[in-house]
Amino acid sequence: MIQKGLPDMSEFSTNAEVNIKNMKDRLRFSANFDMLDRKIKIGGREAGFFFIDGFVQEDMVEKLMQFFYSLKPEDVKDIDTFLELGMPYTEVNKADTYDDAITRFLSGVTLLFIDGFDEGILIDCRTYPMRSVSEPWKDRVLRGSRDGFVETMVSNAALLRRRIRDTSFSMEIFGVGSRSRSDVAVCYIDDLVDKKLLADIRKRIDDLEVESLTMSVESLAECLFEHKWINPFPKFKYSERPDTAAAAILDGNIVIMVDNSPAVMIIPTSIFDLVEEPDDYNFAPVIGTYLRLSRFVFTIVTMLLTPVWLLLIQNPEWIPSWLSFITLTDDVTVPVIFQLLILELAVDGLKMAAVNTPTLLSTPLSIVAGIVVGEYAVSSGWFNTESLLYMAVVTVGTYSQASFEMGYAMKFIRVITLCLTAVFNVAGFVTGIVIGICCIVFNRTISGKSYIYPLYPFNANRLKRSVFRVRLPHGKK
Repeated sequence: MIQKGLPDMSEFSTNAEVNIKNMKDRLRFSANFDMLDRKIKIGGREAGFFFIDGFVQEDMVEKLMQFFYSLKPEDVKDIDTFLELGMPYTEVNKADTYDDAITRFLSGVTLLFIDGFDEGILIDCRTYPMRSVSEPWKDRVLRGSRDGFVETMVSNAALLRRRIRDTSFSMEIFGVGSRSRSDVAVCYIDDLVDKKLLADIRKRIDDLEVESLTMSVESLAECLFEHKWINPFPKFKYSERPDTAAAAILDGNIVIMVDNSPAVMIIPTSIFDLVEEPDDYNFAPVIGTYLRLSRFVFTIVTMLLTPVWLLLIQNPEWIPSWLSFITLTDDVTVPVIFQLLILELAVDGLKMAAVNTPTLLSTPLSIVAGIVVGEYAVSSGWFNTESLLYMAVVTVGTYSQASFEMGYAMKFIRVITLCLTAVFNVAGFVTGIVIGICCIVFNRTISGKSYIYPLYPFNANRLKRSVFRVRLPHGKK
């Protein structure tokens, strides 16, 4: 991108001084303290380095310079000879234009100009600041690998490559954003992936016209999926676990990585994919099946428990004698529907408080919140003990979901059903259930496939795999 007031020159000159000056003008070099340059002589020719402090391996640059000082004029008679005889580094490319060189330079690559060469030399000796590949705190497992994706795409690619040693495994890279120029990688196995879906994903990424991916993977998701986002159920499955991503790729899915994001997108996604967890496969089939079925039960209970209870206490004549304990034992000072709605909001408030509380104070906060909300809220007459009990069960069920988006989707459907039940009684309850089912059945995803596959279209073998943890041949999931 050419800065305003500069001549429209896109190709390099053979004069190194001209190239260095033009690069400094385009990069606004004097206004950036972290951009560094160094002029040297290579084989008797004038040369200049450009690199960004914080990205460069300084010891590597020093070794390169020492080597360059020892070169003779015949080693740099042309650029091809120099790259063959005078470049002791593996990751080297040529840049033909300023735009190409600037894009690569701003991503951390060292840039070298040599007098007499009409191309820039890109030396990839960068190291990104990064944290360790420790296990993600949200996707913890009882057994299995303890590594996780980080914000550096190269490291994430290595974690996948370590698990998939197949020549058909591909990771295509794209540049997205006219300003951010973020790296986006599409990962798949060529002989397993849906070629039509892959072509559609490539086209969508190529056609994106955005300035930047401000929030990384979520920004890309909203750009790729142009339909309305009113339906709360997630359109993509996100994961920070490389073993989950590798299993999805080996199952024929597409994984999309975005630089600066530890989460990847898995496409296509169904409702059954969202409730799967790695622990389902880290234990024997019987235990894995129990864990999965328990999660299904918790999902249903989370969505229906409080609406069903509200419906029954509004119609006490429906309650059989053996269920008489679910009725309210104390006087009601605040209508039950308002108690439940306030508790729904209070749970989110406590969750946000826990996220923003320093680790050393999180346990005292939980204790104080439990005492205040539990004991004093009941004794003050604001809440009945039954309301607190059922909301506690619902909250536990929500945390059994690995997907944040799935948990909030269930919450929204539950709140809608509660409100409709409070106003319209049985008709409202049925309407809320129908709305929830319709949101699941008619949810549109980027793949265009059914959200309830393998129920529709029906696939018996796949449904068996989705509901039960079965042992499959050839090591397939």
